Amino acid sequence: MPELKENVFDIMYEPLAGASLTNLLRLASQNRFRISPRYIPRFLYAVLLSTALSPFRLKEHIKESDNIQSTTIQNDPVFIIGHWRSGTTYLHNVLSLNQKFGYCTTFHATLPHVFLQSEELLKPLLSASIPTKRPMDNAAMGPDLPQEEEYAIANIIPDGYYNGWCFPYNMNRYMNHVLVNELSDAFQKEWIETYDFFVKKLTRYHQGKQLLLKNPAHTARLLMLKQMYPKAKFIHIHRNPYEVFYSMEKFMRIVLPRYCLQRPPSTDQMKQQIFHMYAKLYQSYFKQRSQIPTKDLIEIPYESFIKNPLPHVKNIYNQFNFSLTEGTRKNIQDYTDKQKDFKRSKYQMSNQLQKEIYNHWRFAFDTFQYSK
Repeated sequence: MPELKENVFDIMYEPLAGASLTNLLRLASQNRFRISPRYIPRFLYAVLLSTALSPFRLKEHIKESDNIQSTTIQNDPVFIIGHWRSGTTYLHNVLSLNQKFGYCTTFHATLPHVFLQSEELLKPLLSASIPTKRPMDNAAMGPDLPQEEEYAIANIIPDGYYNGWCFPYNMNRYMNHVLVNELSDAFQKEWIETYDFFVKKLTRYHQGKQLLLKNPAHTARLLMLKQMYPKAKFIHIHRNPYEVFYSMEKFMRIVLPRYCLQRPPSTDQMKQQIFHMYAKLYQSYFKQRSQIPTKDLIEIPYESFIKNPLPHVKNIYNQFNFSLTEGTRKNIQDYTDKQKDFKRSKYQMSNQLQKEIYNHWRFAFDTFQYSK
């Protein structure tokens, strides 16, 4: 693996810029204020923007808090799950073309405290400050495109998964907090209340539409989410573990140095973190999936979905009793046709690394029936 490339003056990608001051201070305290000197400008940038957003947060809290709490979720969410770099974003983009669904956008995820009352003012500012392409794969970015709500949760409470990318010295803590059901009652209570409030907030924003939410971390939270939303549906997309490793390593190598407030891990440390997270996520998923009714969970292989998405979309709609209109089918077909020229990375893998991946994740190779 090539070494990480750092740009210490790159501050615009810092996801904590949308956090509340309270959450920033809780995070800094949780990490004993260990911020690498070279990244102090990045932290100050987050503090400056967070401070500037404080009046907007207060306004939204005063005007919307009671309305959000009283919001009724008529139709429980549909959750797209699967390990990072397994096609969850593409699947989310495809399914969100149906206007019956609401979803978390980049704007919602980046500025979770203010999007109800201050969208007209703040969305153009966000649009001007983010790139048009994702740095790890050149997929489109924009304030209105679907985004995973895990970023929003990390800006509201300190133990969101992506806060480990900002504080990599403490990465294991944040990886472990993906397994919400295995943590303390106090943390579970805070997480459930925070997440449900955000889901209600999105529901209010989308005027009661059923939510389509994509979040890889939810792969280990099936039972917790099913307890919160008894009629929830799950769409799990999985990919060859060799390709997941390569894509995840590239993802972390490019993105983590843009997020971190501490020196990023070495490539060997990063490799071990990838091994660890994948194992924790899927060992938990395999334990839980048998307890989810078959009618509420569908599994899709990435390789087949990429080649021909529409038959899989039809299967999802049939299993979940959704109505696929001709207009939606055409929108999906047009979108996927345009994506056929999207260039995916190619890679070569040494025999030694191939053996390491197989030895760490053999249980997944066997369960998903991928060739050694």
